[in-house]
Amino acid sequence: MRRILFLTMIAFFSAGSIIAQKSAVKDAKRAFGSDDLNEARTLIQQASKNSETANDPETWKIMGDIGNKAFDLQRANAMLGKAANDKVMYDGLYESYQPYLKADSLGQLPDAKGKVKNKFRKDIAGILRANHPFYINGGVYYNEQKDYKKATDFFQIYWDIPSLPMFEDQKDAFVLDSTYQTIKYYAIITAIQAGDHQRALAMLERAAKEPFIENSAYKESDIYELMASEYVSLGDTAKYLETLHLGAKRFPSSKYFIPNLINVFIRQGDTEKAMDYLEQAIQNDPSNACDLNSVKGALLAEKGDYDAAEQEYNKALAQDPNCERALEAIAVNYILQAQDLKEKTAMLSDRQQQVTNDKKTIELYQKSLPSLEKFAELLRARKAEKNEMESALLKLRNVYYNLSGLGVDKSKELEAVEKELNL
Repeated sequence: MRRILFLTMIAFFSAGSIIAQKSAVKDAKRAFGSDDLNEARTLIQQASKNSETANDPETWKIMGDIGNKAFDLQRANAMLGKAANDKVMYDGLYESYQPYLKADSLGQLPDAKGKVKNKFRKDIAGILRANHPFYINGGVYYNEQKDYKKATDFFQIYWDIPSLPMFEDQKDAFVLDSTYQTIKYYAIITAIQAGDHQRALAMLERAAKEPFIENSAYKESDIYELMASEYVSLGDTAKYLETLHLGAKRFPSSKYFIPNLINVFIRQGDTEKAMDYLEQAIQNDPSNACDLNSVKGALLAEKGDYDAAEQEYNKALAQDPNCERALEAIAVNYILQAQDLKEKTAMLSDRQQQVTNDKKTIELYQKSLPSLEKFAELLRARKAEKNEMESALLKLRNVYYNLSGLGVDKSKELEAVEKELNL
């Protein structure tokens, strides 16, 4: 008898627990109806953590409704010209999202008979569709507060909503236009600003797989540029190179992928691959001769092919007479040849050959001067950094000094440049 009574008491208390939690849900609805949102939150949080009501879609629907009402109340104030608390408004909007998703997910579970009776989906879908554009506002608000993680959350929700399962049969529920594409970019950028590189990469990879919509904020190639940059931030050299190759293939006219590949090959000492990509880059972007032909010239000079290097520098200067890179490089091209010849001459015993070589050395040094002097003037005009200016002046000093040593009087020029160098 005692055992039967004990079991009855257990059953009674279990039933009481369920009733108590169901009551918490009802009380939360009552507080929600009277706009006592703090009380409603407290009660529904209790219900969401109890095993008896945690898997009830209504629990989560009410939780979502509480956040949505906080948003609606403040938005109504703003529309009526009353004081509105932006933080409360957008926090309410954010607070509603995940509970709504959970309510819909639980509502999709089949009942004991294997049937799905999701009585909340229609209402939730209508609310999310109506609230969709306001997630942009929330992202902008938190971006202005410099809370970049929260800004990313809002922008990503805006990005996610149109592809939710509840909208699978509503292909025209959203207009996926240039604004939609732009917000994807904002989500990525704020994730980068937040220092969350893994999240940024995940979004970049997602954006790369989705259809690209033309917009005024960024180009499709920018997605791959950012991806490459993020791999650099994470120190993933293999993925960085993979992205550069992919970008170079998909966007051959881009000024990012091929030049960066060229730099990688140059650092690796793979001159042949660097030259191959340079040729492609020059064909794709002939207007960028200043940089591209100058780099090609430098690679040729490194191989000792000074004549071919000179041709490339002249191509750059023909397009842009003030191309600093080419002016400096062609001067150095002559200086290197002059120094090589000077060193060889010092090893000769044939006086006639020495004289012939000296004349050629003088000619090479003198050829370097117009470009080098112009380069120095351009640096002075733009008030170049001290180390950049000093580098150019030291080259000039070297040429003036060597010419003077070879019988060409450059004493005044040498004195002037040494004075500028404070020597």
